[in-house]
Amino acid sequence: MLEDRDKTETHDEGGEVVYRRVVLPDEAPDGQNGGERRRHGLRLGEKGIAPALTPLVVGFALLLVLIFLLGYLSRNKLEEASRQILYLEQGHAEKSTRLLEFRMALTRLDNEARIREQARARGELMPPFEIRLNTAREEFRKLLLWLDNAELARQQKWRDLKRDAEEYARVTEDSTRYSLEGFEKFRLVDSRLDDLQTEMKREQEAIGRASAEIQKSAERTIRLWMLIALLTGVVVAVGTIWEVQRRFRQMRESMEEARRERAFSSQMLEGMVSAVAAIDVHDRIRSANHTFFEIFPNAKIGDSVHDKFASPAAMKMLESATASRVVEATYRGRWVCSIDDEQYNERSFDVYSSPLTIDNEPGQILTLVDVTDAAKAEEVARRTEALAAVGQASAQVAHEIKNPLGSIRLGVSMLRDTTTDKEALNTIDLVERGINHLNKLVVDVTQFSRRKPLELIPADLNQIVDASLELIADKLRERRTPIEKNYFQEKIEGEWDADQLEQVFVNLIANAIDASREGEPVTISTGLASEIGGNGVPSRGRLARVQITDTGTGMDEATHARIYEPFFSTKKRGTGLGLAIVKQIVEQHGGAINVESEPQKGTTFTIDLPLKSQPSVKS
Repeated sequence: MLEDRDKTETHDEGGEVVYRRVVLPDEAPDGQNGGERRRHGLRLGEKGIAPALTPLVVGFALLLVLIFLLGYLSRNKLEEASRQILYLEQGHAEKSTRLLEFRMALTRLDNEARIREQARARGELMPPFEIRLNTAREEFRKLLLWLDNAELARQQKWRDLKRDAEEYARVTEDSTRYSLEGFEKFRLVDSRLDDLQTEMKREQEAIGRASAEIQKSAERTIRLWMLIALLTGVVVAVGTIWEVQRRFRQMRESMEEARRERAFSSQMLEGMVSAVAAIDVHDRIRSANHTFFEIFPNAKIGDSVHDKFASPAAMKMLESATASRVVEATYRGRWVCSIDDEQYNERSFDVYSSPLTIDNEPGQILTLVDVTDAAKAEEVARRTEALAAVGQASAQVAHEIKNPLGSIRLGVSMLRDTTTDKEALNTIDLVERGINHLNKLVVDVTQFSRRKPLELIPADLNQIVDASLELIADKLRERRTPIEKNYFQEKIEGEWDADQLEQVFVNLIANAIDASREGEPVTISTGLASEIGGNGVPSRGRLARVQITDTGTGMDEATHARIYEPFFSTKKRGTGLGLAIVKQIVEQHGGAINVESEPQKGTTFTIDLPLKSQPSVKS
């Protein structure tokens, strides 16, 4: 888009004119163009056109009467159509609203029942009156009264919903019964609600078709009336020729003005650092700025957002952002995705949608704001705050627990030497396991909060992995876990801290063993990775890659999103710091760790390390 510049005029200050609005004669003050208009009228009067004004006035008066009558009849017709459509939509809206209120009340009731159940399971002191639960149950039952509506009572699905909902409310009254039946009853009611919501969507589509038919009928009637007005307007067409000519001259000036405004707006759009695209009702790209094509270089005007012109992650972001129409500016959320086929080239985008009419059809403006740097800064800030909190906690833990723990360990050891009673020895074993767990927690917290500097020396990656396997040999024998090695044929050497990397591999292999059933193999592969960029790696280059794969229970999305959080663990006696320490050590080496996992399909951890030392500068 080019900037429309006026090279002959300048501002008073001497600056160049970038944009100047053309003032039409009718818009100018009398002092500027009034004299010119009066001169035009004088010349027109001298040509004898003035006598023709009488039939023109009569014709326009008749046309005004017809327009008024047409407007009156059209308004009544539209109001009648609107009332019919409104009646259909109000009935649907009431059911949709009640269904939403019912789901919210159901969720509140289930939450309160779960809170009571959790408190009972933890052995907490229960209050004499369950006020919040009873309140939620009463609100839930009040909503059930709406289901007695005669229209709904005739429909089997609504009767089933009321029956199951009443049964679920009764289940929540008894804590024991809720623990046995509550989940199944809640899931049944929730399934009923889902079915009804699906039915409501189909009903909405039927209402839309009926509304369209009502509108078309009104349009046909209005078109007939408009035809009558048009035939009458032909009578005064000859008298309007002069007016058309005058308006034509003004229109040419307006078109030029519109062209200048369009060029000015387009230049502003191209200058935006955010990606902007206009998407029509058929999900096709109608217009886009330069930044959008930088993100999607293979896209073209006219392409559908469902075409494959970018990486799957980027296409998923684009399809999700345009999946529904909006009636006002809407924030679609933040997306983290790769814009090309390189999995490490991830960028963060804030996605916005705004309504836009294209060819009289509802489209939308899609805006992608690149917030990659801001997201990384936020992540660093959150990590810094977490580390500071953990550091304070670790100092207190080490001071308060470590020394007494040693004394307790010594005392328990002495007790073991002074007794031969089997029950007493079992109790001592239980105490020692607890002591070992506390000691591991103190060590992990201290290590995580006090990052150990790297001692970089030339090392062979395969040898480091083998040394890690030796450290965990007892666990391998205990679980009878075979190790399948797929090592790179050539030696992979780099400058790394071998001791800390051994800790990384020991932790990951131990997790793979714990996640797998007894006797299932764990696969360890080494090799070289292609060039990458971003995602914690400070520069591009060849990488050494280690992959540890198991066929165990895998992880769901919620667990996958939190595995690196300090103190988050799915193990009964886990400290929740193992993977946090692993990620810390890998990032200190300037590398990256990624995980791929599906429930019941196993997990693969991938560690990429630079072949040349590139210590991370993150704190």
